Amino acid sequence: MRITMDINGRTVSADVEDRTLLVHLLRDEIGLTAANIGCDTTSCGACTVLLDGESVKSCTVLAAQADGHAVTTLEGLEGPDGEEHPVQRAFRDQHGLQCGFCTPGMIMAGVSLLADNPRPTREQVRSGLEGNLCRCTGYHNIVNAVMDASGQEVRQ
Repeated sequence: MRITMDINGRTVSADVEDRTLLVHLLRDEIGLTAANIGCDTTSCGACTVLLDGESVKSCTVLAAQADGHAVTTLEGLEGPDGEEHPVQRAFRDQHGLQCGFCTPGMIMAGVSLLADNPRPTREQVRSGLEGNLCRCTGYHNIVNAVMDASGQEVRQ
């Protein structure tokens, strides 16, 4: 089947099988590899992208379901002059990553959370990120990164 969608501000068309997952289209066909495949069961959140501005786990969305919609990946957050998105910058500044495998999904979930709630509490950040797993950190610096991106106080 032929599908067309906006990916990171660019119109992309592709021929896909009915069962092709969005994450596989993004990684294998389009070459956008920031969305990681960690579980294929919507458990880890490493594949999180934005679909029409809402965070979704792309391992459980069929590419055909994204037909006619807008998809934003971590690669699409970069500003027009190559500057980092505020959430990306905050993850770097607050040391919100260790191995980095979960980081793209965490950042995308953080972007979505802040779009819905620009000044969340720490508990709201924890709740908003609960579908994204990190096996390396205690989440403290990840929460700090989202708080920093929101312009609020960061706990050390």
